[in-house]
Amino acid sequence: MRFVFDHANLNVTDLDNSIAFYREALGLETARVHEAADGSFKLAFLADAGGATRVELTWLRDKEGRYELGDNESHLCFVVDDFDAARSHHQQMGAICFDNAAMGLYFIEDPDGYWIEIVPRHR
Repeated sequence: MRFVFDHANLNVTDLDNSIAFYREALGLETARVHEAADGSFKLAFLADAGGATRVELTWLRDKEGRYELGDNESHLCFVVDDFDAARSHHQQMGAICFDNAAMGLYFIEDPDGYWIEIVPRHR
């Protein structure tokens, strides 16, 4: 039996805003969108350039307020080939929420408060 990872899901409060953030911050593009017939939810699958990594953003019509993220210890992690350029880009966006220079990584925060770890390809 062999399992292959397909996607990670994040629930979001503003789907268009989140899609724009992930496009600008990480270069993810919308691969597929699905909307429930009754309009109760929308799913947007975002993919990296190779299509191997997919993030599913879920918007729920009846959700009020922000999602409770606890201590934000769960996170996504992206490897980048030009760490310095990525860091500069994320600084300009105002998206860096935690910097750990000693470990050679940092985190950005999406519009809903999810943290995303950024690490260089070769550490």
